[in-house]
Amino acid sequence: MATERIISAQAVGEEEERQLLSLRPSSIGEYVGQPELMERLRIAIEACQRRNEPVEHILLHGPPGLGKTTLAHVIAHEMGGRLAVTSGPALARGTDLVAALTRLEAGDVLFIDEVHRLPIAVEEFIYPAMEDFRIDVTVDSGLHARTVQIKCKPFTLIAATTRAGLLSGPLRSRFGLTHHLRYYDKGELLQILSRSAGLLGMAAGGGAGLHGALERIADRSRGTPRIANRLLRRVRDFADVRAGGELSGAIVEDALRLEGVDALGLDELDRAYLRVIGEVYKGGPVGLETVAATMNQDAGTLEDVLEPYLLQIGFLARTRRGRMLTQRGAEHVGVKVPEREDSEDEGGLF
Repeated sequence: MATERIISAQAVGEEEERQLLSLRPSSIGEYVGQPELMERLRIAIEACQRRNEPVEHILLHGPPGLGKTTLAHVIAHEMGGRLAVTSGPALARGTDLVAALTRLEAGDVLFIDEVHRLPIAVEEFIYPAMEDFRIDVTVDSGLHARTVQIKCKPFTLIAATTRAGLLSGPLRSRFGLTHHLRYYDKGELLQILSRSAGLLGMAAGGGAGLHGALERIADRSRGTPRIANRLLRRVRDFADVRAGGELSGAIVEDALRLEGVDALGLDELDRAYLRVIGEVYKGGPVGLETVAATMNQDAGTLEDVLEPYLLQIGFLARTRRGRMLTQRGAEHVGVKVPEREDSEDEGGLF
């Protein structure tokens, strides 16, 4: 099966990132969703502007596609600074971090994505930079070793991760603001889609069916803005070719049926996973590795990419004895599972 999925929350390449850049909000007023975080940021930014200080370091964690990079752009814009973007795997050596930090001006923002993949050696460089805005560089080795201090200008570090549990305690404790990004509800996704449709020039040519069309896209977006905007672009292409640019609920249905996306945002890989548990293993319980071998898929991919949404919508249960298909999940893919007398494991261990 294809690994590139239209409903994947991961960015699929640099080209998509460039397309998303034109749709990103640039200010807090334009940002939709995460109201608790936005209120905390408004207070922190206004207080720091009054004191002429950089915003304290921020850690954002949560599933991919929820706007962590977008928030870094918004914060940098609100503070009037530039944004430097890098990632944990890209900072392989301490010198890579030194180069990134010494290029920052006062008030700039350094955004490190996938910070949980930051090497330990680089973490040691980042601690004094976060606390005292200095970099300690060791020159020579052995008896002749000495430490040279390099001053860096006051900056804000924004770190993003999808796996906060992998961060070391010392690194986590150095962030002043820590927030978990949640999935978006349908109303918030509709606001995002309406704004994106306007920026893409779809509002003028969308016709009376635009709102209904955006509602159907929101229903299939799995609570994730990145998926919503990706589906919107695919629907726009389909409408331009097959319907003269006119949008309607029926056009959305036809466009996303062509992509294999159903009314709940599940694609063929999701449905195949549910069917294997339901048909081959009679609804479970069955071990993840066994399902992965049957599907010829990587177990880590199934656990990290497929299961979170299936668990969220109640189609799958993770129990002590393995994965089990719920009644709702079985009905969705049209399989019958035997009645279970012992339901003590139904709640599962998540």
